[in-house]
Amino acid sequence: MAWGLTRFHQSGQSHFVTFCCYHRHRLFTADASCRIFESALERVRRSYRLYVYGYVVMPDHVHLLLSEPQLESSPLKPKPGLNGPPVLLSEPRQDTLADALKSLKQGVSRRLIGDAEHFWQKRYYDFNIRDYPQFVEKLRYIHRNPVKQGLCERPEDWRWSSFRHYATGAEGRVEIESEWTARKRERAA
Repeated sequence: MAWGLTRFHQSGQSHFVTFCCYHRHRLFTADASCRIFESALERVRRSYRLYVYGYVVMPDHVHLLLSEPQLESSPLKPKPGLNGPPVLLSEPRQDTLADALKSLKQGVSRRLIGDAEHFWQKRYYDFNIRDYPQFVEKLRYIHRNPVKQGLCERPEDWRWSSFRHYATGAEGRVEIESEWTARKRERAA
């Protein structure tokens, strides 16, 4: 880690994260590469128990708005006999956001690197979200980024973001944690 740079993980806060393709090469210009990224993000979301609140895949970088990994609850094993409470099979695992991002970046690069020596820049930008106005600001930034970069005219025109989920509740490759998702869970319960 660079001198003077402190990451505040395991803070219970959401994070706005940006990471770039190596030397800002435009490695996400094909639909297939964007689909691979989305599939990898969903895999990491599930395995690290993250909440993904928003994302956008740009041609040369990615923005994410997500939680820290949730504490994994270990399975309980009943004690022999009828007396006594169940005991934990193992200690709960606590992965960090850095572990999850490393897994995401490695999973994508393994599938897309081809003949290149590097796929991603080594470092990433991580901003802790401290309140709701910051959360809204970063989510808007994520969804407006393709428009700002001249890739489309409206946020809903960019296929590789969570905007359509927020606008219509549409489900994509990545489960987005939102009011739509919460309502769906309530109806299923």
